[in-house]
Amino acid sequence: MQALQSLIEKAWEERSLLEEADTLAAVRQVIDLLDRGELRVAEPSDRGEWVVNQWVKKAVVLYFPIQKMETIEVGPFEFHDKIPLKRDHAKHGVRVVPHAIARHGSYLERGVVMMPSYVNIGAWVGSGTMVDTWATVGSCAQIGRHVHQSGGVGIGGVLEPLQASPTIIEDNCFIGSRCIVVEGVRVERESVLGANVVLTQSTRIIDVSGPEPITYRGRVPARSVVIPGTYTKEFPAGNYQVACALIIGKRKESTDKKVSLNQALRDFNVAV
Repeated sequence: MQALQSLIEKAWEERSLLEEADTLAAVRQVIDLLDRGELRVAEPSDRGEWVVNQWVKKAVVLYFPIQKMETIEVGPFEFHDKIPLKRDHAKHGVRVVPHAIARHGSYLERGVVMMPSYVNIGAWVGSGTMVDTWATVGSCAQIGRHVHQSGGVGIGGVLEPLQASPTIIEDNCFIGSRCIVVEGVRVERESVLGANVVLTQSTRIIDVSGPEPITYRGRVPARSVVIPGTYTKEFPAGNYQVACALIIGKRKESTDKKVSLNQALRDFNVAV
């Protein structure tokens, strides 16, 4: 890995090295390692924090200029792109429903189910996770095990800036329909997002379950139950409602991890 990293770092600083055979081989080897799940763009540490492997993100960025546009034919369908599609889903124990697409360089752990959806290069998707209809997993996003991404969920990708953490959904989360989670936001384990929650780095995530509000940005604490909300913000033209996310409570220990979104919200007398 150190030899690979050294070649990638040098090529990042001097792009003319992309014309050399050993550099080309190194970039493609990193992408192949990502594709097999033997390397990750980001991974959890023993302390529960996430470590971003910036040099791996550099390899993903460098992969695009060395690839040529090619026609990809799948039955009656035709694509024109630089990145091949993943193959051998049956061999790897992944269910892929037409028209689901996962790009080479992403990793789908055994037991993943992809309804008609999209997983981009550099992403990692854990076992038992459902990527539901028209949901997307952006470049380098990290999706934990036994996550349910409901219909139309958009998990944002991130390649640059290199120091930026990818968007992370940890194990056993339930992401409701049409949620958007982007810009490296981290949704910690066993959290539930109600339909239409939008989370960016600037979104206020306000815990309203106690006597005083507690505001987070860029992170949803573990086991949180979250719904969309608004708060009043003053502008020169007057006061207006601005979107935020409201943490209305914690997922109960007795609540089954596969509980439906409706049941999780019913615990707090909320319908979304």
